[in-house]
Amino acid sequence: MAANFDRAFALVVGLEGGYVNDPKDPGGETKYGISKRANPDEDIKNLTLDRAKQIYRMKYWPSGADSWPWAEALLCFDAAVHGGNWSRWRSMFAGNPDFVDLYQSEHNLYLTSLPTWQTYGRGWSRRLFKMANEARKDGV
Repeated sequence: MAANFDRAFALVVGLEGGYVNDPKDPGGETKYGISKRANPDEDIKNLTLDRAKQIYRMKYWPSGADSWPWAEALLCFDAAVHGGNWSRWRSMFAGNPDFVDLYQSEHNLYLTSLPTWQTYGRGWSRRLFKMANEARKDGV
């Protein structure tokens, strides 16, 4: 299931987009979802897509996720990228047939607790629904 990473990466990087330096974003300078705050040694402005993919694989793809069901791998990866603690949701819901629904509601509660919810909440909610829909595409 190593193809899970490539598929998940394509979805996540497509949502993250290109270079941004929004002063309201606590991550600071960001490109392809890779923030300067989390990756201080990276040249964010000149970051290549290939380098971003390497960083995602090393830092954000959960250990063992290559053998997980698609829904769990995708949503835990997205949570890691999006600043959440992916292990919390997997440990709570792994193997549950309602994993996607449970994850979606719990992750939404987490997001609404963030101080930047008023600024970015609408986009985060769209992302959460899109990722849940993508996770369901393999019947989980």
